[in-house]
Amino acid sequence: MAAIVVGYRPPIYGKQLEILGGAVLEALRGELPFRKSAAEVFMTAPHRGNTGFSTYFITAATFQKHSLFQSDRMANLFLEVLLHYRTQQKYLLHEFVIMPDHFHLLLTRTLTLERALQLIKGGFSFRAKKWVAHPNVAVIATLGWGSFGGEIWEKSFYDRRVRDWQEYCAFRQYIHLNPVKKGLAGTVDQYSYSSAKPGVVLDEVPQRLKPSDSGA
Repeated sequence: MAAIVVGYRPPIYGKQLEILGGAVLEALRGELPFRKSAAEVFMTAPHRGNTGFSTYFITAATFQKHSLFQSDRMANLFLEVLLHYRTQQKYLLHEFVIMPDHFHLLLTRTLTLERALQLIKGGFSFRAKKWVAHPNVAVIATLGWGSFGGEIWEKSFYDRRVRDWQEYCAFRQYIHLNPVKKGLAGTVDQYSYSSAKPGVVLDEVPQRLKPSDSGA
């Protein structure tokens, strides 16, 4: 039986960086000191240790950047999964955007970060594959599935722990503006799959990240 090394995380270069959030790095480079870290999301994902219930900016991409979420059915299904686990308090969800081939989140973990992403990505994959198994080929054709061998996600995801209010606001702005910059909406509140859309119920900003009242 081959040994499984769980402590090693390879550095992210080139194409991997493009898949895992290179656009984010370029947009915010110079403003925020990003570190490069990727976690392989397997059934037995490596534990990052106890850092408290920290807040993270997350980016994860579909397999080979296929535009799976161009389909409203798939985008709505992913949103349903995301809000489902938020309701179950598997994490606190502060901001999100679902783009055609990736998503961004601002969340505070209540479980390990790896487990939270397993639930989100795995929960969606399970439901999506049930749709794909539908005997009606016409139904499958409407799902935006594409012909990529049943793979849904890149195995890794990009994460950055949010350290303060300034970083939180920068990430939130990036999430809200992402669809506008990509030409998917005219204004931030017009995009259906974003926390900027009016009426979306989210969790409050963690108290530790809120600006202190120090002007007295």
